[in-house]
Amino acid sequence: MKSLTHFRVFIPIIILTFLIAQPAISQDKNEVAELKIQSSVVCGMCKTRVEKDLAFEKGVTYVNVDLKSKVVTVKYRTAKTEPDKIRKALTKIGYDADTLLADQKAYDKLPACCKKDAAPH
Repeated sequence: MKSLTHFRVFIPIIILTFLIAQPAISQDKNEVAELKIQSSVVCGMCKTRVEKDLAFEKGVTYVNVDLKSKVVTVKYRTAKTEPDKIRKALTKIGYDADTLLADQKAYDKLPACCKKDAAPH
């Protein structure tokens, strides 16, 4: 009998705790952070390629390339991805990402105008 009484007391407490904690858990899933990555983008083709390809990365909600400063701005869901994964994805497209160098095979496939030594145009 004693254990049944404890059970009846603790069940509502457990349910209440879960209901109170649920909104906090939901907010973490929707948290969006911004990441700025210094890159080796050169031209409009680079901008189009990076914005299109990074948009398909899991958790990425926004991508913008500023050609003048060569900065890639990415907004992403923190529950879905992390900055290092986004940087790695950028290198796999063929561009440097902060201190990470571009994947050589991907870089070799870029058009000549998108190479690091190409003049801005």
